[in-house]
Order: sequence, then structure tokens, then C-alpha cells
Amino acid sequence: MHNIVLIGMPGVGKSTIGVVLAKRLGYRFIDSDLVIQEEQGMLLHQIIAQKGVDGFLQVENQINCSLQAERSVIATGGSAVCGREAMEHLRSIGTVVYLELPCEAVKKRLGNLNERGVALREGQTLDGLYLERLPYYQKDADITIDCSNKGIKDIAAEVERAVKEKDASKHSKVSRL
Repeated sequence: MHNIVLIGMPGVGKSTIGVVLAKRLGYRFIDSDLVIQEEQGMLLHQIIAQKGVDGFLQVENQINCSLQAERSVIATGGSAVCGREAMEHLRSIGTVVYLELPCEAVKKRLGNLNERGVALREGQTLDGLYLERLPYYQKDADITIDCSNKGIKDIAAEVERAVKEKDASKHSKVSRL
């Protein structure tokens, strides 16, 4: 296994699951939101307030394009899928896993969206954001994991199992050629 890239809506648990998964695998853990904050010297909501949603998405795309990692679990921000160049790069360095959760469950988990640094356009609702991003999550994912009514450790184990199965099937196809 090279890298595992976690995508999904804000609040789905990418960072929390990512830490547990990295420990299980003996991998490094990278939270792209923290990398963005460190490189910009501001919190996500401050970047959005200063640069606007489009400016934030540009910064996020640029920083995600520059991520270099090996044997790492990378938890991306919920809007990472909006950066096509970044997703192309992340797909080239890892297996992309979509952590899926219904919109109603996401709403229950999220607190103040502005404080969390969720890239919402003016007047946009969480439902609208969910519907906008869903096709990207589905298209970019190598693997989709349903996170409904599951604990963090169970989800991490399921991701590990699915990635290993995908890697094994990929290697068996190569050896048959």
C-alpha cells in the first residue's frame, strides 16, 4: 500500500478515522486542513473570510497539489474534490477512499459551519453543498465506505480491509498479464 487519501463531507470523521487508520497501519498521518492553516498562518474560516470561497479553494487546490507523501493516510478537507488538479495528484499518489454519510447525519455532527471553515457560498445551504459535491466524491473514489451507524475503529478496519483487497486484486491482474 502506498498512501490512503480520505475524502468526504465535513464532519464525516476523515481526520479522526485517519489517525486511527494510520496507527493501525504504522503509517504517517497528514491532515491537509492543518497543512493549509500552517502554510497560510490562519485558520480555515479566516482564510475564507479574507480570500472568499474561491480564493480559499484556490489555496486548497495548490497546497493539495504539492503534498508529497509515502506510506501515509491523508485526510483532506471536504472541499478538496473541488480542486481537479489536486484530486488528480492525490489519485496518482494513493488510493482514494470516500467516507460516505447521509446529509442528515452530517448535519447532526456539524456545529457552527463558519467556525469550522466550511467553504459555503453566500446563501448556500448544507443540503445544497452536499448535492453539489456528491458526484465528485463518487467519481473520485476508488473505494466507498458507508459510515452510517459505525464506530471509528470499525470504519478504520473496513477501510484497511478494502484497500488491501483492492491492492491484492490489482497485483493479481498484473501478474496474470
